[in-house]
Order: sequence, then C-alpha cells, then structure tokens
Amino acid sequence: MAEELMREKPEEAKPTLLELLLRPELPNVLKDLPTARFEIKRLSALTGSPVVFTLRGLPYGKVTSIQNGSGVDMNVHILLAGCVEPDWKSPELQKRFGGATPAETVKAALLPGEIEDLARAVERLSGYRKTTIEEIKNG
Repeated sequence: MAEELMREKPEEAKPTLLELLLRPELPNVLKDLPTARFEIKRLSALTGSPVVFTLRGLPYGKVTSIQNGSGVDMNVHILLAGCVEPDWKSPELQKRFGGATPAETVKAALLPGEIEDLARAVERLSGYRKTTIEEIKNG
C-alpha cells in the first residue's frame, strides 16, 4: 500500500538552468554588487576610533579596464574603483595627504600591505581569489 502511494505521487520537476537564472532573487551584477566593510587596525589604533572602509565588488568591464591599463599600481586602482567610503577624490583628503591625484593620496595615507589587503577584499567581492565554481561529476 505504501509503495502504491509513493508511485502515485508525481515527482516535482527540477527547474531548468534558464528558469534558475531568471529568478528575481538573482541580482544583475552590473547594478547590484556585493558590498562589505573593513577596518584598518593601524589607523583605528592611531585615531582611537574605528577606521572602517566600505568596499564594493567591481563589474567585469571595470576589472578588464584596470587589468589592461593600470600597470604597476594595479592594487591602487582596484582599491580606488572599489572604495565607496572614503571618497579618495575629496579635496580635503588630497590636501591632508598632499596627493595631487586620488592614487597618490591612497599611497600617502595607507601602507603598501593595507593597500594590497583592501584591493584583495575588492577582488574577493568581485568573485576573484575564492572558489566560485565546482565541477559536477557524473551529472
């Protein structure tokens, strides 16, 4: 009897890949990129208050543009492109650190390791430096 009930119950059809990609909960990454906040411990210790940067992932076109044009300062340009707060274009910030450009301001305000760590955080938010895919065997 239990076997008959199980046979009568129709199996739910699995959604197709197209149906999954069309779901409204999947963001358009050109518009909705992951964002996260990161504290610079050295600056927090010096100021006595948390110094927290807000970073956002980058869309494909921006990543490609940076990779093709930034050369030696790629980490600085990744950080600049992915930094929501602070605004490195701020005249006050540039004046405070004597930077004629946002890139020079970043290099005057942060240690090289801090720049690299923040750039890597932007890369992770952009889907780099982490495993984003998994091979399916016998599927």
